[in-house]
Amino acid sequence: MMRKHTRLIGWIAAVLVILAFCQLGRWQLQRMHAKEALLAQQVPARAQSLTLRQAQAAPPLLRWVEDHGRFLLGTILLDNQTREGRAGLKVYQPFQSDDGARVLVDLGWLPMPPDRVIPPITPLAGHTAISGLLAPSPATGLALGPALSPAPQPGVWLASRMPPEDMARALSLLPGSLGARVLRLDPALPVGYA
Repeated sequence: MMRKHTRLIGWIAAVLVILAFCQLGRWQLQRMHAKEALLAQQVPARAQSLTLRQAQAAPPLLRWVEDHGRFLLGTILLDNQTREGRAGLKVYQPFQSDDGARVLVDLGWLPMPPDRVIPPITPLAGHTAISGLLAPSPATGLALGPALSPAPQPGVWLASRMPPEDMARALSLLPGSLGARVLRLDPALPVGYA
């Protein structure tokens, strides 16, 4: 009798594990389809360029932006970003267009040295022309600990995730002035990192 219950519990556990793995596979397929849809938007997005304000007012699809303005003070370093198996940081700096629209600009990736000392960051300054893809902010992983903490360099913040309100507060900007999208610079521009 006891043996029969043990066997039944084993089968129930096996079925539950199989169902859990099926759900994980389904979740991965949904992620794949979402990324494919996002990639399919890139080609038509480049065909029509908008100003930053126009792109932010449009539905939240990928939009190609060409605008003029200036970089604002402050830098956000998004931690735990890997590239080709190396750990690093994504560098973001706020930008304000001539008509007042603001966005965080993705300046690229910096490798993190093995001792985890943050490399010196030189913020961009002055009036400039920018172009790039207005895209969703990086996905948030597990929300453990504070989203932002000050880095050793003044005006630089280390981020584990990128909630727009927390970033605006850290960068001394008005709440709501940074949206949930970032501008990924055109690789042809001579600014930014790898």
